[in-house]
Amino acid sequence: MRKAGPAPSRESLPDVVPVFAVPGAILLPGGHLPLIVFEPRYIALVDDALGAGRLFGLVQPHDGISRPVEGLHPVGTLARISAFGETGDGRYLITASGLCRFRVTGETEGRGGYRRVAVDYAPYDYDFENRPVTLPERDRLMALVRARLGDLGLDTDIEALGVLPDGELTDRMAMVCPFPAEDKQVLLEAPTQAERCRLMIGIIQRELLDRGGSSTLH
Repeated sequence: MRKAGPAPSRESLPDVVPVFAVPGAILLPGGHLPLIVFEPRYIALVDDALGAGRLFGLVQPHDGISRPVEGLHPVGTLARISAFGETGDGRYLITASGLCRFRVTGETEGRGGYRRVAVDYAPYDYDFENRPVTLPERDRLMALVRARLGDLGLDTDIEALGVLPDGELTDRMAMVCPFPAEDKQVLLEAPTQAERCRLMIGIIQRELLDRGGSSTLH
């Protein structure tokens, strides 16, 4: 796969971005998301993005009435194509790397079948700050994730995640754990990793109780 160069600066980010709408998938700043691209509109998006800084917006679709843009959640993530490859049968394999979150402020004219939206990065300017993160409830989160994935019969190496720093651990779990799309959106919009950790604990406790399990792990 072909790799990308350095990421753009905050000042050079575009005010309008093409939208890749993926249900049940979120991308947090510093995270990486592999995508198989096969829909013609998203093939066109990737083609255009490769010639324009490799940037696009990853936003979850919204089935109900949504504001300010119909059919999309109001918060998404600016992503950069950090690796690109072709399968030989017309599909693309890309890795999207999260740069920062944004708030959708409106919609502009689409291109090639894909949508484009105007965005505001100001509400999430702290995504550009390199701040140390400490999670007071890290051990509880790890125990609950282990219990929930075990309840689902998923063979996941939780211990490998356990060696990650607090901030990376929280964001990685929010991205990879099989939460419903609406819960994923709540986690994406959480202002800090500590708040995201607290929200995940509540989500997993609810899911365990719904399945008749215990939420009193320590």
